[in-house]
Parts: sequence; structure tokens; C-alpha cells
Amino acid sequence: MNAANVLEDLKRRFPNEPEYHQAVEEVLSTIEEEYNKHPEFDKVNLVERLCIPDRVYQFRVTWVDDEGNIRTNMGYRVQHNNAIGPYKGGIRFHASVNLGILKFLAFEQTFKNSLTTLPMGGGKGGSDFSPRGKSNAEVMRFCQAFMLELWRHIGPETDVPAGDIGVGGREVGYMFGMYKKLTREFTGTLTGKGLEFGGSLIRPEATGYGNIYFLQEMLKTRGEDLKGKVCLISGSGNVAQYTAEKVLELGGKVVTMSDSDGYIYDPDGIDREKLDYIMELKNLYRGRIREYAEKYGCKYVAGAKPWGEKADIALPSATQNELNGDHARQLVANGVIAVSEGANMPSTPEAIRVFQEAKILYAPGKAANAGGVSVSGLEMTQNSIKLGWTKEEVDERLKSIMKNIHEACVKYGTEPDGYINYVKGANVAGFMKVAKAMMAQGIV
Repeated sequence: MNAANVLEDLKRRFPNEPEYHQAVEEVLSTIEEEYNKHPEFDKVNLVERLCIPDRVYQFRVTWVDDEGNIRTNMGYRVQHNNAIGPYKGGIRFHASVNLGILKFLAFEQTFKNSLTTLPMGGGKGGSDFSPRGKSNAEVMRFCQAFMLELWRHIGPETDVPAGDIGVGGREVGYMFGMYKKLTREFTGTLTGKGLEFGGSLIRPEATGYGNIYFLQEMLKTRGEDLKGKVCLISGSGNVAQYTAEKVLELGGKVVTMSDSDGYIYDPDGIDREKLDYIMELKNLYRGRIREYAEKYGCKYVAGAKPWGEKADIALPSATQNELNGDHARQLVANGVIAVSEGANMPSTPEAIRVFQEAKILYAPGKAANAGGVSVSGLEMTQNSIKLGWTKEEVDERLKSIMKNIHEACVKYGTEPDGYINYVKGANVAGFMKVAKAMMAQGIV
């Protein structure tokens, strides 16, 4: 395989999808050496089959707003690869959603799910609908209209969607209700459900908690821990909230959070009471993070990211490409020792190069944020056996999964000088499992 040639061909066939190209390039550049040790992969053109989704569903979603106006949005589901299990991945509702972004997310999800050791393939879906500023009734009508198209293509053994940006417990509940009505069956087809109807304990917390469990494992390789460490967190949604919660629990100090309008910097630290305020502000009132600065009298910077502030650890937990090369240089200059990604691909390729050249601990999202989909997989298991596990049981399983992912990254990513290249480790470990499964199943 020549990674550059494969990428050029993909760009020619699928133009104007930069995030998808970026994700493919990042994986192919790190697996090329391992791939070329297996000539049998090239004989069956494995790399191209791995890069191109199995199928893509694209549809119009028509719904009625509160004023009686007919509105339309686009809906998508990308089923990327099911060599090791049913397609599994979130649904994202955000104005920025397009096919290229969902293809990148589905591609990443394939390797992330492989790393979890659970039997899950990779998929992703969503719409350019934004729940922001919409009433509960409008969100419900949109979710029902979206599911009216999607339900034919998903199922507990086929494709199991979950939440993502813009899709929380409320949206999953509305979609599940419609799915149940259309199929006339009660199965665990969506994860992230409410506890009353098949959801799993720890699922809301899982991505944030899992990221910190992975960070702990990384820090251990250098004889460090979280106690007393100052942390920068971006975002203020589900992932950021529970990342902050776990940092506080382990003795760290969180000084920033953000949303699409800007970021807050609280030098005193966001303690439990302040975090509870953020959770209420974001989850209940759908407010903006600047309201925190107004309430607690701290710095608010509009239209900016928090990466210029001084800290020990950076935890990007918002969205893709939110941390660029200049941000990375600032972080390194300010003495950051570790970056662990709670979001999907939040660091640009240039930023990743800066981190790795500085030899700091850097964990890519497909490894560090795999806790969310891991507990989604555990929710699927609980639904299948018609039993629910305790919070402690689920949390222990999550810790074990994150530790195993870290060990796989160390196995495949340790370089001759002893530096652990977590990007290479995660990509090679995830890739080899999927590749071997595809080889065993023939040309299908």
C-alpha cells in the first residue's frame, strides 16, 4: 500500500469532504508500515474496502415548527464497516453536519469500536437540524420525522445508533418512542436511553469518565497522577461536564470551559457547586457559558478557545479541529504535559505533530474517548440479557476497557526511544482486528 496514492484516489472520488480525507490520512499514514508486512491484505485490496463505507443513506426530513411552518432538513446514516459486529455510532444534530463529517466520524468509529474489544462495527448519522433555540415539541416532531425515514435501516443486530452532539437523552427518548411504534417491538436498538426503559447506569458519564481513566494510565507511564494538576477543558456539554466531574473527584483543578460563543477562565477553579451550576445552565436552561462568568465574576473571552491559558493538562471536549498548530505551540510553551481528547478529532494534524515532537503525552479521541461507546456496548449487552447492572459494575467494566485500550496502544505504539505514539498504537491495534475479521469473511 502507498498511503499517498490511496488518499489521492479517495480525494478524486469523494471531493469536498476534507474531514473524511483528514481522518483517512491520519490512519493510513500510521498503519502503512504494519499493513505492508501483510501482502495478503493488498491482494484483496483491503485498504480501499476499509476506507469506503459499506453504504450511505441520505434522506429529506420534513417537519412542522410551532408556527405551523413546514421545515426541511437533511438526514444521513453512514454504515461504515460491520466486520466485527453491528454498525454502532452516534447521531449528531448540528447545523454543521454534512456527509463528509459523518463519513469521517463513521471511519473513526470503526477503529474506536474495535479498540473497545466489544463486538461493534462502525457507523454514524445525523442531520443539519439544530435543537438550539427549538421548543421541546419542535424537537420531538423533528426526531419523529427523522426516525420515520431511518427505522428501516437499523435494528439490534444491524445498526445501533446512540447520541452525539445535539442528541442527548431527550432526543434519544423521542427517537426510541417512534422506532418502537413503527416496528411494534421493544428492542435495544438505540443506546443512551433513559434508565426507565433500558438505559445503562454510567452511560451519560462514560465518555468523560473514560477519558480521565485513560489519562490516568498515560500519566502512570511517567510516574504522575492527577492530584493538584490544573486542567483546561473545552466544551460545556455532556463530555466536558463529566470530564470535569472526574477531574475534581481525583484531586485535579478545572479552570476553563467553553461553548461556541467563547470560553470562561476561573483561576479559583470550577468546584462542585460551580459545576452543578454549569450542568443546570446547559442541561436544563440551554444557556450560554458567559452566564457563568457573569455569576461568578471571572474572565470570559468571546469567540476564542481556552488553549492560551496556563495549565498542566488539556482536555479538548467540544468538536473536531478545535485545536490548531498555534494552540498546540501555546500549550507546549505553557508547560502542558498531557493532552487527552474527549471529542472526536479535535486536534488538527499540525497540532498532533507539535505534541509528538515535544514528546508530551498525547491521546487521540479514538482511544481516549472510547468510554462512551464502550458503555453503549455494555447497554446493548444488558438489553440482550434483559438485566441491568449496578453503577459500580458498569464503572469497573469501563475502567477495565480503558486500561485494555491503553495497553493495546502501548503494545503497538512504543517507539525505539521509548516514547509512546498513542496515535500509531490506537490505529494499528484497531486496524489489525478489523482487517483480520474482513480477511476471514472473504470478499463481501
